[in-house]
Amino acid sequence: MHTPSRLVFTLAAAVLCGSAGAQTPLTLDKVKASGSMTVAYRDSSVPFSYLGGEGQPVGFGWEICQRVVGEVKKATGRADLKVATQAVTSANRIPLLQNGTIDIECGSTTNNSDRGKQVSFAINYFYTGTRFLVKADSGIKSLADLKGKKVVSTTGTTNFQLLRKLNTEQNLGFELLGAKDHAESALMVQTGRADAFGMDDILLYGLRAGAQNPAALAVVGEALQVEPYAIMVRKDDAPFKKLVDDTLAGMMKSGEFETLYRKWFESPIPPKGINLGAPLSKELADNIKALSDKPAL
Repeated sequence: MHTPSRLVFTLAAAVLCGSAGAQTPLTLDKVKASGSMTVAYRDSSVPFSYLGGEGQPVGFGWEICQRVVGEVKKATGRADLKVATQAVTSANRIPLLQNGTIDIECGSTTNNSDRGKQVSFAINYFYTGTRFLVKADSGIKSLADLKGKKVVSTTGTTNFQLLRKLNTEQNLGFELLGAKDHAESALMVQTGRADAFGMDDILLYGLRAGAQNPAALAVVGEALQVEPYAIMVRKDDAPFKKLVDDTLAGMMKSGEFETLYRKWFESPIPPKGINLGAPLSKELADNIKALSDKPAL
């Protein structure tokens, strides 16, 4: 059937308008118009973003995002800005950012090239490597000791993907299990349902420090890979990414960033007042000067 050209044009225009209308607006425009923004946190990513003793989000990344919120108020002229909080998991953090449910994620998300196709990352603000949390008396010291063992990792993380890849390629012979979050993964080791929990080493130190008996757990093995963490924002939102980058750059140049680092990594932290004792890494010290958002491969 022949369709009149005017009808074709009208239908095409409707499709284009519908597609444009479905896109999430730029964050600063959205915040200025609505007077509100939603900041996402993780509930067990110690010391980056987790629930403190009073059940409220705390942490290194969380505090940095509060600085970002302050800059958003200035940039939008919304001193009356209402800030909502939203807990996210490894599995839902990217979809919730993409669909506009959250506006920024302040957690322990690895900046890598694959995720960079879906979201944007601010300046890298931590570097970590995959290691293992085990019972101190387990006898497990390295990757080679995991043959025939049960290894858990949090689903939706780069660590889970890495362990699955290494297990297949190197025929390591362990059973890989998935858990919904870091707290569940750690609990599986503590209760004997898994022999080792593979995750970013700094998160493992945090989980160990918060355990009922920290001395019963150990972080072991050489780092399998070193990856950067970064704050996550929506893709193709240059103005908001610049605001977040500028906030981080200002903190790094002024020394505020290193002061905040010492507070969360080299001092007693809530809820149990345990010191993680994790000094600034060479990679992070270098990036305080370089101000790079370069992803892991």
